[in-house]
Amino acid sequence: MKFISFLLLMFFYSIGFAQNPVGIFENSADIGKPKLAGSAKYDELAQTYTIKGGGYNIWFNRDEFHYLYKRLKGDFILTADFAFSKVGGNGHKKVGWMIRESLDEQAASINACAHEDGLVVLQWRPLRGTFMRDPEDEIFFSKKNFHTVQLERIGKKVTMSVSSRGEPLQIVGSHNMSDMRDSVYAGLYICSHDPEVTEEATVWNVRIDKPVPSTYHPNPIILRSLKPLEGVMGCRLEIMDVLDGKRKVIRESTGRFEAPNWMPDGKNLLYNENGSIYKISIDGGPSEKLNTGTATRNNNDHGISFDGKMLAISSHRDGLPGGGSSVYILPLEGGAPKLLTEKTPSYWHGWNPNGKDVLVIGQRDSSKIYNVIKVPVNGGPEVLLTKNTKGHVDGAEYSPDGKFIYYNANVSGTMQIWRMKPDGTGKEQLTFDEYHNWFPHISPDGKWMVIISFPPEIEPSSHPSYKRVMLRLLPLTTAGGVRVIANLYGGQGSLNVPSWSPDSRRIAFVSNSEKTEK
Repeated sequence: MKFISFLLLMFFYSIGFAQNPVGIFENSADIGKPKLAGSAKYDELAQTYTIKGGGYNIWFNRDEFHYLYKRLKGDFILTADFAFSKVGGNGHKKVGWMIRESLDEQAASINACAHEDGLVVLQWRPLRGTFMRDPEDEIFFSKKNFHTVQLERIGKKVTMSVSSRGEPLQIVGSHNMSDMRDSVYAGLYICSHDPEVTEEATVWNVRIDKPVPSTYHPNPIILRSLKPLEGVMGCRLEIMDVLDGKRKVIRESTGRFEAPNWMPDGKNLLYNENGSIYKISIDGGPSEKLNTGTATRNNNDHGISFDGKMLAISSHRDGLPGGGSSVYILPLEGGAPKLLTEKTPSYWHGWNPNGKDVLVIGQRDSSKIYNVIKVPVNGGPEVLLTKNTKGHVDGAEYSPDGKFIYYNANVSGTMQIWRMKPDGTGKEQLTFDEYHNWFPHISPDGKWMVIISFPPEIEPSSHPSYKRVMLRLLPLTTAGGVRVIANLYGGQGSLNVPSWSPDSRRIAFVSNSEKTEK
């Protein structure tokens, strides 16, 4: 009888809330009949949400707030950046993510709460109608100037994490919602903590990711092939302003694509998918296949010469060592490819600003160690630049002035960013932390370096996809530390190649997740 009553309750609530899609969410509604009605709207151009709501509180045995939600099943990660529209008001007004068993005001729920006064709390109601207890049903984390709030469900375990601008995510705490059903409502909410007042917040960089199991650890060599992996989810092509951290999705797919290059016109991107190279506007829309001639098994290592005239690609040839990846060059507008590397495996990573040579990551002896190799464009011997470097080396790229080559190397047990002179001398380590840092990309004005950082538990010489990673920014011409500019679910194929806009203001990258239905 209890199960039947629950189904009836769910039915009446489903017909009581008419569907009103807002952005990626299915509906927006007041929960618990607050005195003052709330609302939600979505700015499609800016990909930003504005939510407004009242309500006495989210506490005791019933709640009042405004909710922007969708139905989800299984495991998921909810991440967004939040800011109240105005300073002041009740210090306990709150905004954040919520997972809720139903739209009933007494529903079992778990909430990531960020308050006006800087208090951050994970709180929950384990069963419908039970009173939330202080402190038994909450975890406090006092942190001023919150920015990013994340709520993750893996199995029955729900974890809240937060960060201030520029910092890594920090875990607030976790709780097992052992009695909560698999199918839940999940979304954004706001509560004024004052029945006589409505409050407003802006929410951006809203992402709902569906993760793979933690045991998923693909072989990087396999990932470089043209065939998409079985059983993995889709991708988003994103553009981000590195100064304000705002991101926009311009393409989504249930399949796999990788590695955007920003084109010299500043209006288009290149990316690889299923062995081909495609061109797409930075405003989205249809993609156009680039003619790469006989090179039809292209992987995620490709890039444009500094003069904007040539494209280097890495494409596979059958029956050769390491999968047969070989480096070619061709006109940027497309055409017949010219083979530069007879030896394999070879993966392109950087052009010399003078256009006379390219940097290749390859294996050239029985040790199976990857090194940085300089390959002349117009013929001549290869030059091994990191022959005496211990461990895996990758991601080599010239600075725009040609004075340095930046790369990542696992010399000490963690993958860190290094640089050297163009002749391979003067090697200098630039990052020193617990993360595994990959693929340094230098802005066209030479002032910034962006990298992708993997968590410490990842094997140092591996860079798998579908992992929790950070994009981080380092100043090169002024003093300052490393700061986080994006937290995402991604990895291999997200930021492998140069992806800066010509004005050094934006970058393009790929995040991994199930396609979000509009």
